[in-house]
Amino acid sequence: MNKVPMTVRGHELLQEELKRLKGVDRPSVIQAIAEARAHGDLKENAEYHAAKEQQGFIEGRIKELEAKLSNLQVIDVTAIDGKGKIVFGATVDLLDLDDESGKEIVYRIVGEDESDLKQGLISYTSPMARALIGKYEGDEIRLSAPGGDKQYEVIRVRYI
Repeated sequence: MNKVPMTVRGHELLQEELKRLKGVDRPSVIQAIAEARAHGDLKENAEYHAAKEQQGFIEGRIKELEAKLSNLQVIDVTAIDGKGKIVFGATVDLLDLDDESGKEIVYRIVGEDESDLKQGLISYTSPMARALIGKYEGDEIRLSAPGGDKQYEVIRVRYI
């Protein structure tokens, strides 16, 4: 199986979530199940059923995170000398050539599990990232979007 790229920060966030699930959430739900059992009849015990459902969610998420973490290729962008080329992890400042106000947009190309468009984090598999990867400062890109074609100019490429 191919390794999935992820930034150092994304890797840290997954590890923190896994640690919290195993060290805090799992023991808490086990305690809640024990307390609900102490109340007697489990067939009509809503607290017990809710706790068991929560336990199933936690255990599923733990397995999912462990699988993801075992299949990662952590990339430290700060150690890359891309010589101005847009690569995984690069932060890219773009000028929207279709916007008369000269609007600038900043995106960082990250792994799929890290993407958050509101924070400017786009997945390397997204159409925008695929259009950007391999380009240099000063290059123009054209992207087909649902609202029509868009044009951007790469203003700056950073590895932070």
